[in-house]
Amino acid sequence: MAQAAVGSNDGTEAPLLPSSAGGPTPPPAGAPRRNRFAFVCATLASVTTMLHGYNLTLMSGAELFMREDVGLTDAEVEVLAGSMNVFMLASTLAAGWVADHLGRRRTLVLANAFLMAGALAMSLGTSFAALMAARFVTSLGSGLARVVAPVYNAEISPASTRGALSSMLDVFVNVGILLSYVSNYAFSGLPVHLGWRAMYAVGVVPPVFIAAGVLLVMPESPRWLAMRGRQSDARAVLLRTLDTPAEADLWLGEIKRAVADAEPPPPPAGRGAGASVSIWKQLLVRPSTNVRRILTCVLGLHFFVQASGVDAILLYSPLIFRAVGMASDSAILGATVAMGAVKSCFILVGMLFTDRLGRRPLLLASTAGVAVTATALAVTLYVGTSTTTSTSPATTAACLASVLAVVATYSVGYGSVVSAYSAEVLPLRLRAQGSSLAMAVNKLMAGVVSMTFISLADAITMPGCFFLYAAVTAAAFVFVYTRLPETKGRSLEDMEVLFHK
Repeated sequence: MAQAAVGSNDGTEAPLLPSSAGGPTPPPAGAPRRNRFAFVCATLASVTTMLHGYNLTLMSGAELFMREDVGLTDAEVEVLAGSMNVFMLASTLAAGWVADHLGRRRTLVLANAFLMAGALAMSLGTSFAALMAARFVTSLGSGLARVVAPVYNAEISPASTRGALSSMLDVFVNVGILLSYVSNYAFSGLPVHLGWRAMYAVGVVPPVFIAAGVLLVMPESPRWLAMRGRQSDARAVLLRTLDTPAEADLWLGEIKRAVADAEPPPPPAGRGAGASVSIWKQLLVRPSTNVRRILTCVLGLHFFVQASGVDAILLYSPLIFRAVGMASDSAILGATVAMGAVKSCFILVGMLFTDRLGRRPLLLASTAGVAVTATALAVTLYVGTSTTTSTSPATTAACLASVLAVVATYSVGYGSVVSAYSAEVLPLRLRAQGSSLAMAVNKLMAGVVSMTFISLADAITMPGCFFLYAAVTAAAFVFVYTRLPETKGRSLEDMEVLFHK
């Protein structure tokens, strides 16, 4: 058959799915499959981002011990904590090209290799320079994972559950953040020169098992396969992730039309460099009106999600708690564990409601909530830091409650919807590299926030920082309300019609 021949022309990959001689067996009549395989695939793709969350925020508690063991200064801590976001610019910008040429699955395996090497190097670091080099290696894996996982999840998921499955990566990022805070607390009793190293060493083994699971269980994205001309392989994956063969054929037809409509058409093997340049031209040099509108929404959303200042809380919560009189290291680390638990719980809330309520209502609720709660945090910090006497327990409790409220309102929309929304609205041909550009904006802004927080707090006070973040988030509410259309229930190939207006 012609399709089978096309599927084997590439020759770059072994068969993706085991099947009988007669092909995949459809489910019995009256008992449709409920996409468990799509859930498994999205879980495997998302779990890599757990390692990103773990490595990103582990510095929050580890720096308390690294200062003493390695002799880090405040400036070095600030740079080391925020450097990962800046370093990720390299891998996020390259991730789209890598994912388009190696495939989504192989790129995730490569990400896990970098994450394993980075964790090992961090645990063995003995100087500021060595730690910065280790942080760079970790950032390569984190950047690849943060771009490719949402793209893969959007491309593997049925429209009816795409919001929830695409949000899974944010759940795992936050599980990783929670585990980093638990690790901070669990190893804080070890000798200073061992405790923080054990925190990082814990992250060495999981990437090996995750990469093995990706290779053994997870198929390639059907949309990537279709772009490479491997239609029969794409159909085989769709048969596993959708409910019926008829639905798989319908979706394959839509994907093939989307690929055919892309200009210029997908290149043959060996001519990927020219195609990459063409994609960047379509994104930045000569975008169509629709693409320009989509990019405005996607890049604006990624700018605002980090300009909210959430990384200042995630990375510097010990400084915030100390500012209002929380002196014990164990109490501070316990408070960060509570913060991580609340963040993970509300990410789950957002994931559960994204396909029921839609993306837009959650984003509106989240931006409004963060603006209000960040203002409350600024007020409690002002009261706690302006008093000439010791801070009262009530002020300390109010500060902790405000921090928990900020991360809760952030997580229910900002933390659970942004990556999924960005991946689903970008056109198929531009999706991987458009997601790279969006994540680069995200990490650039995250780097600005995380590498300037201590200096900014010295200049305008810590309460002033959060008043500023609250004002920016209020502007984000206006942006979401006026610019972002709802995408709930639409197929990926049907998204561009939302931006014709």
